[in-house]
Order: sequence, then structure tokens, then C-alpha cells
Amino acid sequence: MAEKIIAYRFERLDETLSQLSKENCLIMAGGTDVMVLHKSRRGVPPKITKPVVFIDHLSELKRVYKRGKDVYIGACCTYSELLENPLIPNALKDAIKAIAAPAIRNRGTLGGNICNASPAGDTLPLLYVYNAKLLLRSVTGERVVSISDFIQGVRRIQRSSNEILVEIILPSVLEEGANVVFEKVGNRNADAIAKVGFAGYIRANGAVIEDVRFAFGAVGPTMVRSVDIEKKLLGKTIPLVDADIAQVVAAFDKIIKPIDDQRSTAVYRKTVALNLLRYFLSRKQYPPNEW
Repeated sequence: MAEKIIAYRFERLDETLSQLSKENCLIMAGGTDVMVLHKSRRGVPPKITKPVVFIDHLSELKRVYKRGKDVYIGACCTYSELLENPLIPNALKDAIKAIAAPAIRNRGTLGGNICNASPAGDTLPLLYVYNAKLLLRSVTGERVVSISDFIQGVRRIQRSSNEILVEIILPSVLEEGANVVFEKVGNRNADAIAKVGFAGYIRANGAVIEDVRFAFGAVGPTMVRSVDIEKKLLGKTIPLVDADIAQVVAAFDKIIKPIDDQRSTAVYRKTVALNLLRYFLSRKQYPPNEW
């Protein structure tokens, strides 16, 4: 006989937070990652040892709105809901379209993709180059943490057991005027775990680069990004000369350290990641994205 699982489904966020302050629970939003992590062999129910608290229905976690130049995204917005929302940047929608199949996108949430903290998380490279901030809430208050500080390793995050990720904040995206791209390399266009993920971001004043950011997924225990390397291109003129491109590619070559696994080899991952970077840097112009 299957073991019983205690489950909670409160109507309000404050009630949910109150329960988390009393008991260490497993938080369940869309469940697309949680159920995989706790799966057992075929025919055997998943092994979940902690009480489950459901949050996917909470209206406080499903809002998308703007405040000044910033966009706030509720952690429990599903991928499908975000695809229909006019405030979501097209580059992020491109990443969402590469996630699994429609059935998964109807359940999976942006907050879940972040809290799962997989190196191959499809939305994570873009959230890194957008300098995303995360709003966490507990019964004792709120705090805001950058996504790069929140994700600390493979499935390791900076969240206390009494906290819930409430919102993802994309700073200044409404008026950035940047060129942002997302690339995913997998066995198929969708419904596949990424072998390599790449996001690139360039904002220029005329031909002079004012801001530039790069993030790579599935080539290290967390997203690979280096502000120090990015600074090498500030003030450079578009199109970039070969020497500048080679310098940046060589610098990332030293810090990209993928592994061999069942999906790909380390050599392939590094080669593809550097080629994606080189291709992005070799473009002749970077017109701002249409929203």
C-alpha cells in the first residue's frame, strides 16, 4: 500500500507562508520538475517524504505588471500564460517556446524553472543577462536577491524553508533598447533538455557598446557569466574587430567547463558554446529587439 502524503492547499499566500513557518514542506507549483525528482520505478508511486503545499493556484503569484521600467512576473505564471502576455520580452518568449511540449508549458512555471536550479534550465541564461532579481517572502518579511546569488549550484538555491519565491523582476527591460538573443542546442527544437544554452545582450549608443552581457547554460554547475570579461568590450565599436572577438572567446574558453553525460560530450558542449558566442560577436549590427 502506498504511504499517505500530507498535502495543503490554502486559499491565500499569507496562509501558505504561515504553514511554512511551522513545518518544512515540499512546495509544489506545476510539478513538472518535482515529480521527476521524486519518481520511483515504473508502477511505484513517487517517494515524497515531506508534506506538500500547493501554490500554483494562488492569485498573488500569478500577476504580471510593470513598475517604472521594470517588469514583475509572478513566480507561478505558467509558460503558456507568459507566451500570451504583452509585457514579456520576445527573447524570453523564444526561450519558453523551446521548453518541452505544450502540455508541459501549460503546467510548468517560471519560478519552478528557477528553483529547480538545473544547469540546463532553458530560461536561466536569459534571466542572467536580464540581471533578474528575485523577491522572496516569509512571515517575517521580504528580501530581494539577484538570480546569480540565488542559484548556488546544481539544484542548490538560497531559499529558507519558510520562504516562497513570489516574483521575478526584470530591471529596466521596458526601455533598454538592447539586442537580446537566445539559442538552445538540443536533439530536437523542443521537448529536449539543452546540450548548450546561450543568451547574448548588447546595447549600443550609435556604434559604441555601452552594455554587453553573455550567459551560457549546461556548460557548468550554474550559468556561466563573467562581468570582468564583458567589460573588455565596453566602449568598443561595432562591428567588432577580429582581435577583440578572439580575446573574449579565449577568456570564456578558460572558464567554460562542461562535463560528459548521456546527452553530450564536454568537447562538443564547449565547441558549440564558443561558436555561438563568436557568431553573436561577429554580427555587423545589433538593432534593438521588437517587443
